[in-house]
Amino acid sequence: MKKIWILARMTFREAIRRRIVLTGLVLGVLFLIVYTAGFRMIYHEVTYEASLGETTALDMVAVRELTNFLLLAGLYAVAFLSVAMGALLSADTLAGEINSGTIQTIVTKPLRRSDVVLGKWLAFAWLLGLYLVLMAGGVVLSVYLQSGYLARNLPTGLALIYLESLLVMTFALACSSAMPALATGGTVFGMYGMAFIGGWIEQIGALLNNNTAVQVGIVTSLLFPTEAVWRRASFEMQSALSEILGSSPFVTVSVPNMVMMGYAVVYLVVMLAIAVRVFRNRDL
Repeated sequence: MKKIWILARMTFREAIRRRIVLTGLVLGVLFLIVYTAGFRMIYHEVTYEASLGETTALDMVAVRELTNFLLLAGLYAVAFLSVAMGALLSADTLAGEINSGTIQTIVTKPLRRSDVVLGKWLAFAWLLGLYLVLMAGGVVLSVYLQSGYLARNLPTGLALIYLESLLVMTFALACSSAMPALATGGTVFGMYGMAFIGGWIEQIGALLNNNTAVQVGIVTSLLFPTEAVWRRASFEMQSALSEILGSSPFVTVSVPNMVMMGYAVVYLVVMLAIAVRVFRNRDL
């Protein structure tokens, strides 16, 4: 276990020095600036219009619903950025080191190959956690300071967003243990796109009471459960009124249950085990 922690620290320091992390942080800060400015303008305009006449309870509810929508929109963008960061971090880690030959300097030391994979996974998990704290924390803090609003079940929702990014990162690590970096990137984003489309098909099918469309969405969630995890996160954080009225694009009609969330965790563990097994048996 000590070897895994040592390798994790080394990988973490190396990842920090990589330009992809710096680029992600810079773009993340720019996103937070744009989001904060955009939220301020929209929120100020809405509250100003509401204050022109006699403010009613309905006006207050409308402002609250808009705030919830804008918060979820910001967190949706954060979820995508975290997914992209997870994919880009892992896609080139094993495949790139194998291709360049630098992996030989690691595996020749008294380290098991499983220690290499687990150490890298742990380092990337730390990095994604810090990135999510920065991005999601920035969005939530911006909304709270300007409006005083906090979504319900916020810790649960953010934990599920973190799980989504870990799923993509682990899947990319498994692919990287067997394929070149470009093939890994194409596979990961292709699977993510399939899950995204499948999720919308399921939502539309639920609205139209089309069981076949719902089943298509469920199958894509079983193949790659990222979209199901996001929809559960959105469901946890959406307002009660939005849930009843379906008044927001982020309202989840077909809600993934906790069994699906358990499946997502099992999926992550299986992908990590596959990464360990494939890398252990791969000819370097």
